[in-house]
Amino acid sequence: MTLVKTSVNRRSFLKASAMASGGMVLGFSWLASCAPTPEQIKSPPKEWFNINGFLKVGDNGMVTIMSPNPEIGQNVKTSMPMIIAEELDVDWRDVVVKQAGLDKVNFSRQLAGGSQSIRQGWQSLRMAGATARRMLMEAAAQQMQVPVAELSTNAGTISHEKSGKSVGYGEVASLAGTMTVPEEIELKDPKDFKIIGTSRKNVDGKDIVTGKPLYGLDVQRDGMKIAMIAHPPAFGLKLKSFDASKAKAMPGILDVFEINTAPEDRQWSDTNAFTNLVAVVGNSTWEVMKAKRALEIEWEEDSKLESSINHEETLSNFVESGKAKASRKDGNPAAAFANAAKVVERTFSAPFLAHNTMEPMNFFAHVTTDKAELEGPIQTPEFMSKSVASLLGIPEENISIMMTRMGGGFGRRLYGHFGLEAAAISQKVNAPVKLVYTREDDMTQGTYRPAYKVSYKAGLDENNNLVAFQVRGAGTHGSPLFANRYPAGAVDNYMVEEFAKDSNISTGAWRAPRSNFIACAEQSFLDEVAEAAGKDPIEFRLELFDRAIKNPVGEKNDYDAERYAGVLKLLKEKSGWGKETPGVHRGVSAYFCHNSYVAQVVDVVMEDGQPKVQKVWCAVDCGIVVNPDAALNQIEGGIVDGIGHAMYSGLSFTDGKSDQSNFDKYRLIRHREAPTEIETFFVDNGIDPTGLGEPSLPPVAAALANALYKADGERRAQQPFMNEELRNRYKLNVTG
Repeated sequence: MTLVKTSVNRRSFLKASAMASGGMVLGFSWLASCAPTPEQIKSPPKEWFNINGFLKVGDNGMVTIMSPNPEIGQNVKTSMPMIIAEELDVDWRDVVVKQAGLDKVNFSRQLAGGSQSIRQGWQSLRMAGATARRMLMEAAAQQMQVPVAELSTNAGTISHEKSGKSVGYGEVASLAGTMTVPEEIELKDPKDFKIIGTSRKNVDGKDIVTGKPLYGLDVQRDGMKIAMIAHPPAFGLKLKSFDASKAKAMPGILDVFEINTAPEDRQWSDTNAFTNLVAVVGNSTWEVMKAKRALEIEWEEDSKLESSINHEETLSNFVESGKAKASRKDGNPAAAFANAAKVVERTFSAPFLAHNTMEPMNFFAHVTTDKAELEGPIQTPEFMSKSVASLLGIPEENISIMMTRMGGGFGRRLYGHFGLEAAAISQKVNAPVKLVYTREDDMTQGTYRPAYKVSYKAGLDENNNLVAFQVRGAGTHGSPLFANRYPAGAVDNYMVEEFAKDSNISTGAWRAPRSNFIACAEQSFLDEVAEAAGKDPIEFRLELFDRAIKNPVGEKNDYDAERYAGVLKLLKEKSGWGKETPGVHRGVSAYFCHNSYVAQVVDVVMEDGQPKVQKVWCAVDCGIVVNPDAALNQIEGGIVDGIGHAMYSGLSFTDGKSDQSNFDKYRLIRHREAPTEIETFFVDNGIDPTGLGEPSLPPVAAALANALYKADGERRAQQPFMNEELRNRYKLNVTG
């Protein structure tokens, strides 16, 4: 066991304990229980007792565990309670999971983003379970009149071996809630884990497949109105005037008015480009949608109307001229390139991408004189709370936010302007309101993945050793580069230069920000350099890792070269790399992001003259895997998503207006285009968990590009790979 101090969370525990002076009966759904037995369903506990902010114990031994973070499909609603249950030492079948609302007293970092929920919560979740277990043991010791050191626990039962006595958690829960929070607790040795490391079904799984209300769009309240908004049709336009007479006269329409949704105290998550909007409020979605179409609105130019062709020109000028900020320089790159025996160069680019969550943006708000209740799909409830308070002029402590399960996020719901819009509309009409976006609203006023361009240059000596490496990266609002990531640290002469183009088109986090592009460019380029050096692409990468391990260049390198090399070696072994199969074209890549390491091999075959991903081999080092089944889901989802966007997706602009507004023009991967098979291997190293929601997406595009090169001899430097030329060549029916 590991001893840890509880002082970090002591304030929270004390507050929660103070609230636990009496019994507390909670309403909950037995269907949310992890696996209730028929006996448990027939006999719910009569009373629940708060032990700390994370959990409550029923008088029959059932345990309700609060899942603190937003559930975005990454399975934290199951995985985070598993960690608590492990240290509490309770049978998972006796656990009921409940989604927590925003609660700044008991929880920290209630945020879904950066693949950090488990990594950031790992220690506090373990402490929550272990502290509760200790308090239950203290209560049992007092009741049994035995030393607590002589007690042990197993699956919700506390035993005293010497006397043969035992009690269930439920029998001492009331007393445990009054116990003093221990100064020091013991955490389990990972070798003793019973729940962590075992596959557990998604606690929402049954409700999802049976269509139970879980999502923001499912929220219903008595007297609730439906609202939609009209926003400018192009970035660079603003509202000038509008005539709502026709819309107001339509059946079911209650009001049409202008709202301003710009909070005085803006948070980083307030990125919406459009804050002056026209709101339509009515009784039903269909009635409001028709009235919105009847609005006569005049827009006026507020800033330049930008086009993608101009972005392309600006970014190209940069990477060609090199007029940028140098963010890292090792050795003397200019001299090394001048003396190189061979120089390889390539420029890569990628377009804007929309998030396209299956559930469009929506939010419920009920604002009264001095308080506001909000509920909906949001990745950053704490920041939304601050913004809503500022916008409405209501103290933040009077704002409550409940998170619903999200029908996709991928970074889009980090930016909660739709919640502010719902709150502003509710305040105006003095009624509960659910704001609903259409697909077109979602795609044309998004917070997009920026457009990027990056140029690479590599120098080889006469022995085909990599002696010089230069990268110049540019993007809208920011560069895609990470100056201290591989191959930094493995090359004597290394240069990174960056440039950012200002734009009035709103951009932000899109699944694995920056990595989603730069991994493809970097790993595709290294494949080309390995070929120029006459080396196997895996051996070439391992050669560089060996240099970074034995004699690293520079003072700061973001990655652990040994773990990086380890995951690549595991992939090499498992995929049978080096054994050629006729008709199978293989590409490889490896990338580090979100504190995890992923290496992939993609096998492509040609079917009816078209490329088909036959299999993806994936090796992952993300530390301890909490829920293997959920981990596989995340890996596989990232791989399919990464292949689809690299192959088919792109968003462009003409005079500030997106050229794609729905799925008839914005191409996503089809079911038949998904890999036939994905096989994943996790490194078992006992290291605390790191990120998993995003790391499998970035490298797969490069492995795919490298496999396609083997198939047809063409390097993929521009995304999407299936551009018009290739579509014609492969005679693909892209709309089928």
